[in-house]
Amino acid sequence: MAKPEIDARFKKFGTVSFTATTKVNDFIDYLEKGQVAGTKCAKCGQVFFPPRADCFRCPGEAVEWFVVEGTGKLATFSELMYAPIGFGEDLPYAIAVLDYGDFKVFGRIGQVPFEDLTIGMDMVARANELPGGNLNYVFEKA
Repeated sequence: MAKPEIDARFKKFGTVSFTATTKVNDFIDYLEKGQVAGTKCAKCGQVFFPPRADCFRCPGEAVEWFVVEGTGKLATFSELMYAPIGFGEDLPYAIAVLDYGDFKVFGRIGQVPFEDLTIGMDMVARANELPGGNLNYVFEKA
């Protein structure tokens, strides 16, 4: 019996990847094209970010991919002085939530000094290539 093919695209996500296979590996394809993407239930319209392969309201229904476009409002942020394993060399860095109206995106602030961040400022989510060819996304000033 042949072994099933392993879709390990997700191992390219982030500084440290704690998982190699997920049901939303297409997320990496979007990052490789320079896009940040989420999913939306084809039946009820529930939007998910991070992307999900299944809608909690409509089990078994298909989800569709959408590209996170335009500007979001900085809803909250925090400067991290301590980091999980694998992120210590990045300290300090900031994480944040952008509000796009119908959905929110949690992520990391890019090259924006912490003291320049203000609640409500316009920001964009953009794909980012890391050393070694890994990918993530960051928030930048709009």
